[in-house]
Amino acid sequence: MARYFDVHPQDPQPRTIGQVVDLLRSGGLIAYPTDSCYALGALPGNREALDRIRLIRQLDSKHHFTLVCKDFAQLGQFVNIDNNVFRSIKAATPGPYTFILSATKEVPRRMLHPKKKTVGVRIPDHKVVHALLDELGEPLLSSTLLLPDQEEPLTQGWEIKERLEHQVDGVVDSGDCGPEPTTVVDFSNGYAEIVRRGMGDPSLFE
Repeated sequence: MARYFDVHPQDPQPRTIGQVVDLLRSGGLIAYPTDSCYALGALPGNREALDRIRLIRQLDSKHHFTLVCKDFAQLGQFVNIDNNVFRSIKAATPGPYTFILSATKEVPRRMLHPKKKTVGVRIPDHKVVHALLDELGEPLLSSTLLLPDQEEPLTQGWEIKERLEHQVDGVVDSGDCGPEPTTVVDFSNGYAEIVRRGMGDPSLFE
């Protein structure tokens, strides 16, 4: 049965954030809000959680998982990024964008696209997520919470707990965060290619 965490959107309670992080460190899978929509999150090395996300979302092996990072220093450990791409990404972050880049050896192989060896990365603009990342000290393995029978992601914490009661270990609720996922920009070929148009303004990369 999933635990329910009610977190203040502007002033996240340290005790509650600590409880969520303890759950993640013990191998848990959570649903949590971001600056675009809800996502599923776990520690990057949690193989079981990765399989559970694939099962919940019915994903194939080519799906790009995302590392949600707190800043560029952390992001730079996991992807190869040149100066031009860095400047482009820097101008749009933090914000509701996911960037696909070639991964470093720090990224668990199971997270990578099987042929391209790429991974998604993002730095969200959301106080609850940053509180989690600060306490955690490492990125979150993440995937948009879009269920296979839904056209749009779920937006309410109570609804997610009801739907995924026995499929996730915790639900973090800090209010409605909207139905629109991130804009996804693929930089793996050295130039910007918009893969998905979402919450972030795609004109920055066109």
